[in-house]
Amino acid sequence: MVDIKEIKKIRAAPFTLMTSSIHAILAFIAAILLILFFGTIAALIPGMGLFASFITLLGLSIIILWPLTSFFLNIVYTFILALLYNVLAARVGGIKLGMEGDELKTIPVVSMALILSCVVAILTFIMGLYMGLAGSSILSLFSGIIPIAANMAANTTNATDIAALPTGAGMAAISGIWALFWIIIMPIIAFIFSFIGYALFALFYNIVIPKVGGIRLIFAEAANGFELTNIPVLPAAIALSVVSAIFGLLQGLLNLAQFSMMGDVLGGFMMLIVQIISSFIMTFIIVALATLIYNFLQPRIGGVKLVLE
Repeated sequence: MVDIKEIKKIRAAPFTLMTSSIHAILAFIAAILLILFFGTIAALIPGMGLFASFITLLGLSIIILWPLTSFFLNIVYTFILALLYNVLAARVGGIKLGMEGDELKTIPVVSMALILSCVVAILTFIMGLYMGLAGSSILSLFSGIIPIAANMAANTTNATDIAALPTGAGMAAISGIWALFWIIIMPIIAFIFSFIGYALFALFYNIVIPKVGGIRLIFAEAANGFELTNIPVLPAAIALSVVSAIFGLLQGLLNLAQFSMMGDVLGGFMMLIVQIISSFIMTFIIVALATLIYNFLQPRIGGVKLVLE
């Protein structure tokens, strides 16, 4: 029997620490792979010894800076994410999990899509404030400079048709449109598309889980909530990679349609197959690594703590 649990609250500190640590370790692995890749290319190509030395020196910096940057950026991002979730969960409802024992059997579509799309919209609004106000200020500055520059040029050339001089009004109008787009329109677009994306994810998950098995989440009671103590690797990797493959199928079908319109049906089918396989493999690898890292770190720094009802 499926027991519906709602995530009422995410403990911000444990969530931030664990998520940031996982991202830092993944960044460290990615940095090593990047250095090995370019180092191998440099070693195989004749006359690239200088490039290999450069990669070696640069690699030391990348291996240190990439994980550190990822860690600190994700501290800020995930902490804000947890705070936004906790505020919104009390108003629009949290994510609901359909648990059967320790297996995540279903994800109610609307509850997940609604709160996560609200979070995305707010984050987009915050980003839009910076983009909109900064861009609008620059454009407004240009709108003020244009008539001044035009008058100076007119005085220099002794122009008599003052009415024909540019006034900067067009730039001022663009400034307003720019701010409107980033501050109002972009959050609305982000909400709509993220709602559709998360709803499709939950829908696809609910469809494929009876066939491939769901994610298993091992919880233990903690102070005022539950701690996620373990995430078995294979169930999580298989379930999420199958869902990702379905998204790859949708993307591949769009590519197939585009290639078909250009008369390259075979190329479209090849892209379709590549998209499905690559989506599955990449998601499997990333999820498997993330869950392995989570299970390794949990006894050392503590797991994610949730308030479930």
